[in-house]
Amino acid sequence: MPTHPTAADLSRQLADNVEAFCRRYLSNGYRSGRWWCVGDVHNTEGGSMYVRLTGPSQGKGARGKWTDGATGEHGDLLDVIRLQRGADWKEALTEARAFLSLPPPPETERARPIPEARDTSEAARRLWRYGRSLTGTQAAAYLRSRGLEHALGLPVLRFHPRCLYRASRKHPGPDTWHPALLACVTDLSGAVTAVGRTWLAADGRGKADLPKPRRVLGNLIGHGVRFPGTVMDLMVAGEGVETVLSLHRLMPVVPHVAALSAGHLGALILPPGLRHLYIARDADEAGERGAATLRRRAEAAGILVSELIPREDDFNRDLCHLGPRDLALHLAPQLDGNDAVAHLRFEEAAAA
Repeated sequence: MPTHPTAADLSRQLADNVEAFCRRYLSNGYRSGRWWCVGDVHNTEGGSMYVRLTGPSQGKGARGKWTDGATGEHGDLLDVIRLQRGADWKEALTEARAFLSLPPPPETERARPIPEARDTSEAARRLWRYGRSLTGTQAAAYLRSRGLEHALGLPVLRFHPRCLYRASRKHPGPDTWHPALLACVTDLSGAVTAVGRTWLAADGRGKADLPKPRRVLGNLIGHGVRFPGTVMDLMVAGEGVETVLSLHRLMPVVPHVAALSAGHLGALILPPGLRHLYIARDADEAGERGAATLRRRAEAAGILVSELIPREDDFNRDLCHLGPRDLALHLAPQLDGNDAVAHLRFEEAAAA
């Protein structure tokens, strides 16, 4: 064995100190029997993510392994540190050594790559192929109810008439099937890596009455639901599909991307050639954290960053309550003056 721990060794040592790790990095959670429960890997309050506190050091049922029932993501404690730090492996290894009070490695060390978690991207691609046009479906009714009828023809959205919903450990029960809006998650090359699922009520006028009516299947980290535009040096990035579509309605020539959660917003991989990034954050603590992480990474890459802040909780709520004209009035002062004049469809919003 080498004189300094490899990444796999660090992962095992973190697992040997799993409860102390959770109390430090997942402090908004709580112990429940053999599990530590928290909202997600970014330490949000809640209970959809489960960390195993007991079990063998490796193999099936190993301590330190975690699963997020809301997104399907899973991994070990080193993955928690990596995701909290914007998917940076070098920084994660440094932080793990600091937590374990280990000396830094020799400068000549080359960290052994960590085996990737089970990839569910192919299952996501199969699900996406099952999707069909939104026309005349509950998904179309749902988007219209959110003021997003302009999105009905967008190719990154599809409808599944009977999408499986699996019960979770926290909310046990039988598996059920519901209509669902599918959103295609892609990488910068356009390859499908994941699919976001929003289960809908039978009439499409809202989400299904489920504990977690939104989930993601596949590899979401760094990727997003992309709404392309023709202005290639600008981009708007936000959390949810409805939030981003609300701004896309007013600035359709600007590329938009939905990261699907505040934590994944911070890990978003930015395209080359980007000059100015607008971060459309939700008005809550998680939204602030995700926006701050993305801002740091973008500014370190020399990208100009501006934040767009909603009047209420998020921009879709603004669109529904204010209407497109008043949302445009709220948005205009937050944009660069030239961008507002060139790209904000104020006249169309005023006529809506």
